[in-house]
Amino acid sequence: MTPEDVLKEARKIDKEPHREHKSRKWVWLLVGLFLVMIVILYMFPYQWIRAYEEPKRITSVGKALAHGMEKDVSEPKNSVSQEDLKELVNPSDQKIKLTANKIVTASCKEGLLCYSKALFYFLRDNYEYVSDPQGVEYVEDPKEFLVAGGGDCESGSIALASLQEAIGIDAQLVFIARHAYVRVKIADAPGTLKNDDWIYLDWTCKDCDFGEIPLQNWKKRATFVDVP
Repeated sequence: MTPEDVLKEARKIDKEPHREHKSRKWVWLLVGLFLVMIVILYMFPYQWIRAYEEPKRITSVGKALAHGMEKDVSEPKNSVSQEDLKELVNPSDQKIKLTANKIVTASCKEGLLCYSKALFYFLRDNYEYVSDPQGVEYVEDPKEFLVAGGGDCESGSIALASLQEAIGIDAQLVFIARHAYVRVKIADAPGTLKNDDWIYLDWTCKDCDFGEIPLQNWKKRATFVDVP
């Protein structure tokens, strides 16, 4: 063996431990990342499932929930002041509360976010937007809207706000030019659903998912009204 061969062999031996050290470093790094993922999944699975649980959609069964409300329907409001509309929101009504409870228990396992989604999709999928005659403003109370199967944007928003409030979700009516919808506040909802800490719901928009409203409505000046 020549001196050059001896030098090459020595260099080869010197490099082997270095490569082994790097290999071990990556193994321990991967093991560490795997353990961190296990801890995260152990600590947060319930919150993750609750936040992203999608409700079961209520269709024909949902409409039957309003049966028996006919005799409780009150006289319509012809005034369009926001104060009058606010007073029509009635989450403490026994039949409104019963309807809200039946919808959410039939749709979800638990969780306010899933409950709120269930109520929104219940109105969006089962109730039709019906405009008032030209020059006439007719606003139904929540029970009349549920019995009729539809109404204008104010009437449906009043019904949606009533149902949301009936299960303990903070709701507000949102008024813009020639339109009304609802926004709700749910503390543990994902930030992707929120705007200014609120989730906006427009039941008249059949293409809008939970937390979406038509783009053009974001640009309009809005008035927010707390409900009883």
